[in-house]
Amino acid sequence: MWPFGSQARNGAPGRIRHRLGGLALLFIVSIVAVTALSFTSPWRLVELRSFDYLTTIGRPPLPKDGPVIVAIDEPSLSEIPHQWPWPRALHARLIEKLREAGAKAIGLDIIFAEPAVDPQNDDALQAALGPDVVLAGDETLINTPQADQLIRTEPLPRFVEAGAHVGIASVGLDGDGVLRGMPGYEDSFAAEIARAAGQPVVRHEAGAMLQAFGPARTYPTVSYYQALDPQNFLPEGYFKDRTVLVGLSLQTAPDVRASTPDTFATPYTVHTSRLVAGVEVQATLLDNLTHGLAIADTGTALRLLLIVLGALVGALTVYRDTNWITALWGVASVAAALGLAYMSVRYGRVFTSPVGPVLSYLTVVIGQSGLDYAAERRTRRQVTRAFGQYLSPAMVERLANDPSQLKLGGETRNLSILFCDVRGFTTIAERMKNDPQQLTTLINRLLTPLSDEILACGGTIDKYIGDCVMAFWNAPLDDPQHAAHAVEAALRMLEAMDRFNAELQTELAARGEEPYGLRIGVGINTGDCVVGNMGSLSRFDYSALGDSVNLASRLEGESKSVAVPLLLGGETARQAADRFCMVELDRIQVKGRSVASPVFTALKEAPPPEILAEHRRFLDAKYAGALTADDAIFDQLTAALPQFAAYYALMRTRLAVSA
Repeated sequence: MWPFGSQARNGAPGRIRHRLGGLALLFIVSIVAVTALSFTSPWRLVELRSFDYLTTIGRPPLPKDGPVIVAIDEPSLSEIPHQWPWPRALHARLIEKLREAGAKAIGLDIIFAEPAVDPQNDDALQAALGPDVVLAGDETLINTPQADQLIRTEPLPRFVEAGAHVGIASVGLDGDGVLRGMPGYEDSFAAEIARAAGQPVVRHEAGAMLQAFGPARTYPTVSYYQALDPQNFLPEGYFKDRTVLVGLSLQTAPDVRASTPDTFATPYTVHTSRLVAGVEVQATLLDNLTHGLAIADTGTALRLLLIVLGALVGALTVYRDTNWITALWGVASVAAALGLAYMSVRYGRVFTSPVGPVLSYLTVVIGQSGLDYAAERRTRRQVTRAFGQYLSPAMVERLANDPSQLKLGGETRNLSILFCDVRGFTTIAERMKNDPQQLTTLINRLLTPLSDEILACGGTIDKYIGDCVMAFWNAPLDDPQHAAHAVEAALRMLEAMDRFNAELQTELAARGEEPYGLRIGVGINTGDCVVGNMGSLSRFDYSALGDSVNLASRLEGESKSVAVPLLLGGETARQAADRFCMVELDRIQVKGRSVASPVFTALKEAPPPEILAEHRRFLDAKYAGALTADDAIFDQLTAALPQFAAYYALMRTRLAVSA
């Protein structure tokens, strides 16, 4: 965060406390909201749908020696020369054939609640029944405005007296019409078949859920007509020591006047969009009961605990910050929650819905990410507002993208400071005293190209002081080449002045006004400074302070004393020497310093080495006091370095005056 206002005064601990406070509030809101949702009906349906996916991932194998299904299907309706419902004598014949083939228990998922039209059919069925046969019953709850009525439908008493067992084949559907729950009847159809086959029935908790093994026709299935003649249609011993379930397995209703076929949506319907025959559902229930595969559902207390745990993990994920690593943690955490839920339901036989903990986790993570994004947007606006007038757009964008490059309050940095002032501006202002608007326009036109060159070289504009510009490099962004960039900006500013003066002369000539030109002086110094927000609590600027700043300002003023537009301090010249040709001009003692220091100027292109050597001899003679005004070296160097003509003329004049 960029240190503005109260954040700057509070410091990092204050921001951390603020973040933790907001995160704690988000943590509580997430738990309360998700917990409230978890008690709604739509929420439960979403959890049940997650059960469908979790229990059908990695299709579980069928238990060994499971039931075999004899299907009353379309091929059987075509092959058997009877109209449905078939005569009960035909079912009696099937029972005898299955018994002869070695079936140890036979379940008929058909309700024989009414006497047959032909009593001989009932006689035949009664004669075939025995303790190895289970007939289906039904329980139906009828809701009326007056009362709820439970109607139980069972086979004819004569069939029960013949030794057949009766099992309730009714099943309960969830709110979305999907069969997932285990029947709550002690005498359910599947339980009675298990008892008839001599298999133990594993008790399960109330509300236990069904483990499905696959879509329709997952169980070994043969057609009814094939089971009537197993010697010709089926492999030898196909039914031996097997439990056999007989029931409808149709794609459509066998009669247009009949009700919907005995089919149900199961967890696999979400993948196949197909219903499963009721007799195959009973086979699944049988395997669940005999092998203890029913899945327990977690209670309310554990469900709420997992919601709290999900929110807690989310808070730990975004405790410090939110970034692309947070997204990776988010994906990993959600995947872990789903993986644990899958392991729980597949190997622990307990359904632990991942919906609650995942939603509470995502609520905290996404909520905090949204808050952080909003805070980042505020930071970007603050950085743009604060530095838009000091830095180039590219530099502002770098700061906005990475505010961590900014330091809270002030810091000591090695800076290159530039001061630029307009020469003779007082005289020009005097000429325009009656036209202040033209004067303002002129100074703005002048400062604009100068500022553009500073920004183009990565400088930070500190302030404008009338016709003076102050800028520095290496803050707020690091710039290892700050001295060279400052010198480059100064040289470009001098070139910009030449272009500006050319345009100005053309305009003055067109208006018939007396021509004049503007000149600038630039001073650059490099040294340690304190840089940061300076000012009062209500108004401050990003600025630099220190002795190096003062020296840069004085170098700008001293540039007039050596008749060159650009004057550099010794450290600036040293750091930028690999980019530009540095020419020493004099040793001067600026105000506030007791020792004279060498000052330099910079050239883009270096003169020939012999010319530089000649200039060095000139300086040595000058420092030694061995130079006179009529020395021929003045003329030689003026001809060789015409850009320093004013400098050599000034040095000669000073010697002549002092002589």
